[in-house]
Amino acid sequence: GLGFNIVGGTDQQYISNDSSIYVSRIKKDGAAYLDGRLQEGDKILAVNGRDLKDLRHKDAVELFRNAGCDVSLKIQRRLQPQNGPVGHRGDGESGGLPLAAIFVPGLALAAAAVWILLRYRQRM
Repeated sequence: GLGFNIVGGTDQQYISNDSSIYVSRIKKDGAAYLDGRLQEGDKILAVNGRDLKDLRHKDAVELFRNAGCDVSLKIQRRLQPQNGPVGHRGDGESGGLPLAAIFVPGLALAAAAVWILLRYRQRM
């Protein structure tokens, strides 16, 4: 298989009033996990160019089963958490920004501001 599970469809809505297909779980060491681009919670819009809109869950599953070896997915990344269960990552990562991603640029900005202030004071 492709190494991930899906939820949703017209007959099994994952999010109320939304019959889209979502990635519920990525199987460790599966194809999707090894590729690294797909994430739990992503909405899958199309498989190999075939739109997944208004499909029953079992029909979407069949599309994935018959997708072949080279599979192209069109996805929409979930930007913020919504109500409803999302698969647990289980790898110890929080899924948020690392502290260094916030701290290092802030420190660089502060250092630049101090350098500019000192240069400005020398000219006076």
